[in-house]
Amino acid sequence: MIFWSQLGLQQGASSIIELINYFHDHIIILLTIIILFVSYVFLVLFTSTKLDRIIIDSHLLELIWTVVPIIFLIFIALPSLYLLYMTEDVSNYGLSVKVVGHQWYWEYEYFNLLGDVSFNSYITSTDSDISNRYRLLDVDNRLCLPYIIGSMLIVTSRDVLHSWTVPALGVKTDAIPGRLNYLNILPNQYGIFYGQCSELCGTNHSFMPIVVEVTSTKGLLSYLTTIL
Repeated sequence: MIFWSQLGLQQGASSIIELINYFHDHIIILLTIIILFVSYVFLVLFTSTKLDRIIIDSHLLELIWTVVPIIFLIFIALPSLYLLYMTEDVSNYGLSVKVVGHQWYWEYEYFNLLGDVSFNSYITSTDSDISNRYRLLDVDNRLCLPYIIGSMLIVTSRDVLHSWTVPALGVKTDAIPGRLNYLNILPNQYGIFYGQCSELCGTNHSFMPIVVEVTSTKGLLSYLTTIL
């Protein structure tokens, strides 16, 4: 998660967010090149004392300022399309979890693992001992996902629009009543990752956080056994 005085993007904990961070750095490099070139052209035009009133057009110059932006757009489009494809790819996963948004809590249901396991996730009460928890960010029952095993999350809502978002995992999708959206998560780090509903879903919108704990398969089975 992001801490005070942290510069740059937070460290990614899944393959998708790593690709997003690489694409971000790629775009920044291209933008830096464009800004430096345009700044140099403006500087030369403002400081030059040479004027040419005879040449009013140049086919070579028009060709250059048409082709060069196309090349830059190709360098942006190709990795963007690859990233879009990877975010939508759910061909390889070992666990399915249904995520249902309620006012104002989340419901998780595991499939094909110890049978169907379902539980609710509420925000941790601020009246309890929160010395080891983050205020307004922690929950009583976390969503546990296995390490290095792809998980497909089927996201929907029971009442109004919600949005299931975990920035460290690079996932964000709307929970829409009557519609199923899906996410592909492949965690590559152990840890606990925080998120919040990113849709204005009512008066208690800011009180339905999301906590994802990435653990081993054995730890996941043990956690689900305690819930059962």
